[in-house]
Amino acid sequence: MKKLVLFALALLLAASATAFALAEGELTVAGVVFQDDQFMNMLTKGYVDAAEELGVKCLTDNTNNDQAREVELITTYLSQGVNGIAIAPLSKDASIAQLQMANEQGMKVAITNLDLADCDFSVATFASDDYLNCSLVGKVAGEAILEKFGDQKVKIALIQFKSLLPDQSTSRVNGYLDAIAAAGVDYEVVADQDGWLQDMAIEKADGILTANPDLDVIIAVNDGGTIGSTMAVINAGKADDILVFGHDGGDQISSLVLDEASPLYAAVAQDPYGQGYSAMTALIKALKGEDTSDTQGKLTYKDGIVLSKSDPDGVVKYRADEGL
Repeated sequence: MKKLVLFALALLLAASATAFALAEGELTVAGVVFQDDQFMNMLTKGYVDAAEELGVKCLTDNTNNDQAREVELITTYLSQGVNGIAIAPLSKDASIAQLQMANEQGMKVAITNLDLADCDFSVATFASDDYLNCSLVGKVAGEAILEKFGDQKVKIALIQFKSLLPDQSTSRVNGYLDAIAAAGVDYEVVADQDGWLQDMAIEKADGILTANPDLDVIIAVNDGGTIGSTMAVINAGKADDILVFGHDGGDQISSLVLDEASPLYAAVAQDPYGQGYSAMTALIKALKGEDTSDTQGKLTYKDGIVLSKSDPDGVVKYRADEGL
């Protein structure tokens, strides 16, 4: 009986020591993204701010669109005893399998920027509804195209990232094209290229403009592709002839939308900061033994905001809300 009492007391003391260590911020977490652009930088800031507010050390890193690098980082964090990871994964298959293994070995996981509805082991999953967001901005695009080109058949070029994240890229493109078609636009896709980084998109868009001198519209579906495509049109001296529609927000894209001389007519801003902040908050709550039943294994969408030349006041408000 005495041994049982002593054992129970030992457990109680161990639990108290653990609780004290957690309260003192002895946990270590990681926040990981997959490339260096405005969206991913804001996602990282959300990770870091949440961890800082909750008194937890946060390591950050970038997989640079490299699946092997992602595996290496997860393995390294496990070996270092990192308690949890909030991550924007590269793949619904390879990445999730690796993260599930990490979870089974004791490292809790929160997921961002991946539309994944059936990930039971994740303490939280925050993402954007890519199809819906692009449908919203696609409706604005349809109206703008009809206003500029009337009922003529317009030639459209796509700048996407299908070879990087095929499901996400395709959802965004389909959201745009379905909305444009629903608006009554008669169109033909004359070029479809991958260009998710700014320099890559400038090069790809420049080649498309050279091959298609009568191009009417460019639709880009991520941050780098949007900025690069816009710059290519400006560099070619065709800002008055071609409409550009894009994806993501931030300082540069919202500024280009407000600029009357810019061909970027509209884009949909996601909430990368909110994704990162919410995911990291849920991760740390789970590590501290708090209730996360409202997010465990569930996908939560962060709504997008349409930024458009047709609503400059809305763009100004967005910039003010984002502290830009």
